[in-house]
Amino acid sequence: MSDVISVVLPDGSCRELPAGATTLTLAESIGPRLASDAVIGVVDGLEVDLNVPLTDGATVEIVTTSSERGLRTIRHSTAHVMAQAILDLYPGAQLAIGPPIEFGFYYDVELPEGKTLSGEDLERIEARMSEIVEADQAFVRHELAASEAAAFFAHEPYKAEIIERVVSGAASGEDAGEISGGDAISYYSNGIVGEEGAFRDMCTGPHVPSTGRLAHFKLQSVAGAYWRGDVTRPMLQRIYGTAWDSKKALKTHLQMLAEAEKRDHRRLAAELDLVSWPDELGPGLAVWHPKGALIRKIMEDYSRDRHELGGYDFVVSPHIAKSVLWETSGHLDFYADGMYPPMEMDGATYYPKPMNCPFHVMIFRSRQRSYRELPLRMFELGAVYRYELSGAVHGLMRSRGFTQDDSHIFTTQEAIQSELASLLGFVLSVLRAFGFDEFQAKLSTRPPVKSVGEDALWDEATDGLRAALENQGLEYVVDEGGGAFYGPKIDVDVKDAIGRSWQLSTIQLDFNLPERFDLEYVASDGSRKRPVMIHRALMGSIERFFGVLIEHYAGAFPAWLAPTQVRVLPVADVHQHYADGLVADLREAGFRADTVGAVEPLGKRVRNGKVEKLPYVLVVGDDDVSNGTVGVNRRGEDTPERDVTVPSFIEALRAEVNEKR
Repeated sequence: MSDVISVVLPDGSCRELPAGATTLTLAESIGPRLASDAVIGVVDGLEVDLNVPLTDGATVEIVTTSSERGLRTIRHSTAHVMAQAILDLYPGAQLAIGPPIEFGFYYDVELPEGKTLSGEDLERIEARMSEIVEADQAFVRHELAASEAAAFFAHEPYKAEIIERVVSGAASGEDAGEISGGDAISYYSNGIVGEEGAFRDMCTGPHVPSTGRLAHFKLQSVAGAYWRGDVTRPMLQRIYGTAWDSKKALKTHLQMLAEAEKRDHRRLAAELDLVSWPDELGPGLAVWHPKGALIRKIMEDYSRDRHELGGYDFVVSPHIAKSVLWETSGHLDFYADGMYPPMEMDGATYYPKPMNCPFHVMIFRSRQRSYRELPLRMFELGAVYRYELSGAVHGLMRSRGFTQDDSHIFTTQEAIQSELASLLGFVLSVLRAFGFDEFQAKLSTRPPVKSVGEDALWDEATDGLRAALENQGLEYVVDEGGGAFYGPKIDVDVKDAIGRSWQLSTIQLDFNLPERFDLEYVASDGSRKRPVMIHRALMGSIERFFGVLIEHYAGAFPAWLAPTQVRVLPVADVHQHYADGLVADLREAGFRADTVGAVEPLGKRVRNGKVEKLPYVLVVGDDDVSNGTVGVNRRGEDTPERDVTVPSFIEALRAEVNEKR
């Protein structure tokens, strides 16, 4: 047996190491800084702990603290430390699951005697976590046969249930994550097993080498969560936290969260009198107040104008349909849990629609179609209804009733690539008009399991999506095998003003519905061919898009979207006639303007305009009346501009609105 092994680094270079070397050994051979930053290794594509021996010829990547994989590991390990602290402080507590999530982690726990955690409890848990971190306990991996693991975790009912499901073959992906090769169950321990303060948790890992690497965390909130998301199972407490690789990164994230709280669309919607959610309506159902409805109208009008110029045909569909439609489309097979209950009328069963697509298919199928009509682009602002669990409802971001800006394009296979390029360009230009200019896309490809459609069709569609992304110069990641069974897709995320990503737009190929509904068109040679269907949601839903806009702009909408663009304030009653005339001129010029008379001091009225986040507050006094001028208070500027002529203000405002600045 050789005393030396050779491993391959990500750049293709090779490095010789002594037999028995680990990923940590490799990092140390490269440099002390890399060794101190190393978190885990990726060996031949598999994530492993730093102390796992390497084999000759292995391809090895060293994952560091600030990388996405590194942060995920830090968060996963911190979830274990939190669980350990909870068991120390609340003897008899039972652990369920505790995965890392975007920006943090959570753990579902059942506390003894029905105790409910408070903010003070989170502080106690944090303090105990800090002690565990200070102790620098090693994370040690263990493996047991499934039968041994069942006995080992028999006193932990939630872990025991996971093991039972794994052994019986009924495990979900989440459960199967607890199994490690063959029928082995892995777990990790902190400290010395058998001694006071030792902790163990069933987990696949990998983890950071020791708890001392986990100093930068913060517990954030507690929520209720049913075990397995089943309302008939026990209600657990879900404790959320965040963890980072440095004190600076943690501070930056917490500052972002504080800013996000200020921008919460639900709070701003109430403060700015835009939208409300009366209890009498039920969860996830909103009413739009005049100001919010006006902004919505502006958004929808712009969308309609752009679609009309883009060659779309407007269509309208009903809010309900007979069950046969949803049976043919397949929604009753795979989406029934997300649909509202049926209604029995006139000897038939009806469902409120969760999707618009089957109705657009009906329009296509209403008569014989020719290749000359393709691509046929249908557009609808269609209201849909989806049954979301009440705990999942979140203001405008996740509703039970909402309006999709839904488009369905029917095209030939030969035109797929050109149509996809046109669609993506259209999507991005509309998003840019609303103030978004940073995008990240995801291309999801054919799943390895059952899917519909010929290989050539999938290949052409996937190549078309990839080419569209590259032609636009978009950054994108590939989710290999992550596409739906009926076609590949692109998801487009935008970044808001404080750096958060929002998934908004989707371009989804569909090889399934044309087959289910037996769609055809007459080709140029007289033969009958199946059209390719493309789903395209641009805003996703009007409600959610509006919620994202509120948070992106913190309620300070650009002038073209603001419900009131200009407010005119007379210094005194004597200037009211001039103010009224100015408002009339602004309205005649096409702007949304109002006036507030001198019923309160001028300073208070100006401040009120700032609280309402108005783009412009104009003040008029004696000199303005004499000279035909205004004093301009621009939003975000402390010093007003004096003696601005009315024509020059109107011209500047028109340019700002037209250019959607």
